[in-house]
Amino acid sequence: MWLSYGAGTLGSRLALDAFQLVAILVLGSGTVEVSVLAAVGLAAGSLVALPLGPWVEFRRKRPVMIGTDVLRFLALLSVPVAYGLGVLGFVQLAVVSVIVTAANIAFTAASGAYLKALLPPADLLVANGRFEATQWTATAVGPPLGGAAIGVFGPVTTVVLDAFSHLLSALGLRAIGPGHEPPRARPVDARRSGPREAMEGWRHILRRPPLRLLFFNTILVNSLIMATAPLLAVLLLRDLGFAPWQYGLAFAVPCLGGLLGSRLAPPLVARFGQRRVLLASGTVRACWPVGLAGVQPGWWGLALLVVIEFGLITSMGVFNPVFATYRLRHTADDRVARTLTAWTITKGATVAVLTVCWGLLANTTGPRTALALAGALILATPLLLPWRDGAPPAHGTGTSRASTRRPLRTIGRRAASGGPRRRRTGPP
Repeated sequence: MWLSYGAGTLGSRLALDAFQLVAILVLGSGTVEVSVLAAVGLAAGSLVALPLGPWVEFRRKRPVMIGTDVLRFLALLSVPVAYGLGVLGFVQLAVVSVIVTAANIAFTAASGAYLKALLPPADLLVANGRFEATQWTATAVGPPLGGAAIGVFGPVTTVVLDAFSHLLSALGLRAIGPGHEPPRARPVDARRSGPREAMEGWRHILRRPPLRLLFFNTILVNSLIMATAPLLAVLLLRDLGFAPWQYGLAFAVPCLGGLLGSRLAPPLVARFGQRRVLLASGTVRACWPVGLAGVQPGWWGLALLVVIEFGLITSMGVFNPVFATYRLRHTADDRVARTLTAWTITKGATVAVLTVCWGLLANTTGPRTALALAGALILATPLLLPWRDGAPPAHGTGTSRASTRRPLRTIGRRAASGGPRRRRTGPP
């Protein structure tokens, strides 16, 4: 599963903003068309994915993950095929974007539930830490390699690489083999069908105080960071005169902080406990973005930008795997897919809305003022962390196979729950 995740993540990072580049370089699209392409894919894809939460919930997760990987492979491969035939159009890019977004949401929901069924609770933090390290490594190397590939081989090269990365991901999941996940029986109660089941993820989040607080905290922080990314690019490249290679360097080097943070998370939890690390890293994470408004031109400004981004990404590297593990432990086994679907859809919708709002704000006040306001709002988000955690970890209606067996030896130490440590006898 780790190899599968690595293949898909690297392909996605290689193809970062690939559709926008294809629209600009191949179709000659302007700013409005590119913005519409991004917004339509995010909004329509989230709408299509809404009923997929209960559909994923009551099925075995591994076949769902393989199916969504194959669907993304076919959808993405249609773009270079149409380009080679000379029939690629804007509508096809929009449709493929919607399909890929919906498949991404379904895959994320299924993978979280599958991971919880595959591993005992003590190993979840180590696994999430390795996923986080893989993500930041791919983020550091993927976009520069993708840009070089486009320059040498053409504008649809990274789309091809992304397509085949999902095929490799599907092959990796298939290699796991069946038998690691108990079957999910669909509830007989007819009242839980249709829209009610689709909304169950949000109800589950809002009924549990720790999840509710983290829901608003992570949605607000991540959405403000992503919504202001275009404004930061305008500030650095247009107003401050940074060269494109300096801009790329300023975000590639700090990704090493994500790798460092993800490696620090398990030993920190083992020493200080899960909640303390969650609260501390969530608070430190909120202190950095406001500094982006103070970046100045020149090498000192570039150094300040690298320091801010390194601090932000390092704290995120610690926070994210601890948060992912905490969320799984406080989500009932029979609601994981719907909860993750609700979380992902809300994040996508919020990012779309805040991107428009902050774009209008920056158009009126300037990028620096808009970045400062976003940073000030992020400074207040630690108030939404679960400082009072009175709810016990949630469990499903039945006991999964993973919860009844001993921890996997290849995962390593019992860092997530502070339980007895085991000597590592398998490969890292």
